[in-house]
Amino acid sequence: MTDSNQDLSPTVSGLGLGVGLRTAHFAHILEHQPAVDWFEIISENFMDCQGRPRYVLDQIAERYPIVMHGVSMSIGSSDPLNLEYLQKLKRLADETGARWVSDHVCWTGIAAKNTHDLLPIPYNEESLRHVCDRIRIVQEVLERPLVLENPSTYVTFRDSTMSEWEFIRRMTIESGCQLLLDVNNVYVSSVNHDFSPTEYLDSIPADRVVQFHLAGHTDLGTHCIDTHDGRVVDRVWELFRYAYLRGIRASTLLEWDANIPEFDVLHAEVLKAKAYLRSAQAEPSDVGDVSPHSASVRPTIPVETSVDRASATRRNAIPQPALFSRAEVE
Repeated sequence: MTDSNQDLSPTVSGLGLGVGLRTAHFAHILEHQPAVDWFEIISENFMDCQGRPRYVLDQIAERYPIVMHGVSMSIGSSDPLNLEYLQKLKRLADETGARWVSDHVCWTGIAAKNTHDLLPIPYNEESLRHVCDRIRIVQEVLERPLVLENPSTYVTFRDSTMSEWEFIRRMTIESGCQLLLDVNNVYVSSVNHDFSPTEYLDSIPADRVVQFHLAGHTDLGTHCIDTHDGRVVDRVWELFRYAYLRGIRASTLLEWDANIPEFDVLHAEVLKAKAYLRSAQAEPSDVGDVSPHSASVRPTIPVETSVDRASATRRNAIPQPALFSRAEVE
């Protein structure tokens, strides 16, 4: 069920342009079989459930490529790896024919308690060895490369001795894992920690990236929060275009986990990627400045209006994406 990349095959890479599978869209997808290229599921929403949610997933997996994205592996924790969790993950991947299995560079719990949040780790030699050792074990259990996503972060550690992008680069080289490059997370963290998002992307090994994440965030002026509750902003789209210009080719996925719109609105948002990829092909030397403090982002592609921004500013609730990992019931 793929046709959104037929008119742009030279630029849309991998599986094409996909969206996150959410309960609110189950009925629409089954009835209309929309022309979306692929779906990403939250692994924990289906690992232990059967009934209607699993029936729907099986129906969708018969028609569309599926990718699994988890939020509870806790690759950075000092707790032992949960082998029962990993076996369930492998079984679901085998049963759905998942193209790959991903999670985050973070820890989510300690002493067998799950915080249901994606918590940051310090970036130093000790944590790098720890994470790489655990990645190798996970890959042995899953019998496939693990794909890890760069997190959005809000604090730094005195014990960190390297940048996040250096940690990510070395982690992929030393462990053999692959990358899910969340462009929105790069932007959010660049604002919160005052680093250059383009320097980050310049350091990422392009051949290790198999997937992009795009999402909306909440800009509170002094800092940004990765809320997944709105449209992708101009600067994140420009950063996505910059990644393409830097030679990164990967399947692209839009996340929208709160204030979820109708499916057609969601799908239309990810299809905007086509225009940015076209502009990257047409003007390969026109990268532009996408740093958080730059005022020079060109309005080459229509995105959200001032009304959308005003509406976003009025939002009070700050949802956390990891909280959506709980099993859903339609």
